[in-house]
Amino acid sequence: MKEKKLYSETIREDDLEEILNLTNKFSERGEHWHLMLSSEPMFKKGFRETGFWDDKIGKLLITDKNGRLFGEISYFNGVWYMPGYEIGYQLYRKEDQGKGYMTEALTIFAAYLFELKPIERLELTLNIGNAASRKVAEKCGFKFEGIKRNAIYLRGLYHDIELFSLLRHECPTLSEVLVNIKK
Repeated sequence: MKEKKLYSETIREDDLEEILNLTNKFSERGEHWHLMLSSEPMFKKGFRETGFWDDKIGKLLITDKNGRLFGEISYFNGVWYMPGYEIGYQLYRKEDQGKGYMTEALTIFAAYLFELKPIERLELTLNIGNAASRKVAEKCGFKFEGIKRNAIYLRGLYHDIELFSLLRHECPTLSEVLVNIKK
């Protein structure tokens, strides 16, 4: 998918080493990102099995026109008994924060998922205090629904998280989004 500043593309085998290095770099992780590392064998196994894209999970790279990797955005099944998907995203480098990259990527990705899948809602869960991600969610039309208490274990402690959702009728169509981004 071509965007104004960025491109979203599926992951290719040639990308694996760079992605693994970027996602495992502690110095670039913000205070709200988990500390779990990806092992090379398990990471490559996941790619071999699905290419990181199937009905349960999908991951796209966020790049610029020169192929520089900015981050990734993904969807995955949330709670098994609820239709819809949860979305996760991350920028790989601190220097790329605050430039609108993730807002653009999430806006397009949400519209794309509603176009692609017969779902009614998308969800985001954010660590409380993650003002940057909250700003992205709100700019993209996600609505705050509430707090999940002690829902994640991060850096030795349990933390509350905020739940946001976007319903199909609240999201512009993919063609509307792409027209607005090209302006």
